[in-house]
Amino acid sequence: MEKIFIKNRKGEKIVVVVEEAPEQKGLAFVMHGLGGFKEQPHIQTFAQAFKDKNYTVVLFDATNSIGESDGKYEDATVTNYYADLEDVISWAKTQSWFKEPFCLTGHSLGGFCVAYYAANHPSEVRAVAPISALISGELSIIAHGPEEIDNWRKTGWKIAPSLSRPGLVKKLKWSHMEDRLKYDLLKEADKLTMPVLLIVGENDESIPPEHQRLLYEKLPGKKELHIIKGAEHTFRDENSLREIREIMGRWVEKI
Repeated sequence: MEKIFIKNRKGEKIVVVVEEAPEQKGLAFVMHGLGGFKEQPHIQTFAQAFKDKNYTVVLFDATNSIGESDGKYEDATVTNYYADLEDVISWAKTQSWFKEPFCLTGHSLGGFCVAYYAANHPSEVRAVAPISALISGELSIIAHGPEEIDNWRKTGWKIAPSLSRPGLVKKLKWSHMEDRLKYDLLKEADKLTMPVLLIVGENDESIPPEHQRLLYEKLPGKKELHIIKGAEHTFRDENSLREIREIMGRWVEKI
């Protein structure tokens, strides 16, 4: 495992980890969600599903998150996370292990970013797995509910404790939602002609299963949708993680 420091288009540091497969069959990029980081158990589980099948795996901490890269979480936007994914892939294209077409997987906002990249660059992408993926800004407004949204808009902040980093309080500006409202994966779904794997927790409240079904219905190619019983938005318990690794492992074999 190699930890590498690269710069994004703004000159900010992005920390990348490359786990090179000795007999490389393919390449996969794995992306965390809003306020996440590359060492989270579910992110490592996605990565492991590809490593099990002899893929070289690239993980990174987006800027404006809570990992090792530059920036502040309060400044996080869909636009900046997506730009970081583009910049990591651009850098990867200069490396000896780079292989195209490659696979993409991500969680939540990372799930949106990998799907959006696949829609914008379909010839580069072998298959994409947006897990518990953000679908659109408008659907986010519905899922959060009017009371939470009004409070966020009026105060300018959404404040919540981090469950992944106990003791850390995450504060997010309202401008994040203004940026999020520019994006809608449903309008890009017809471009996702490669195999697509969707996974969501049965009890996900921020991006519920019915929102995933809206995307699933619009996908034109080979597609799967799996709902993990009893799971919430972020997969933490061992049973859920084991099930996801098995589902992804079977899917990677097929692609």
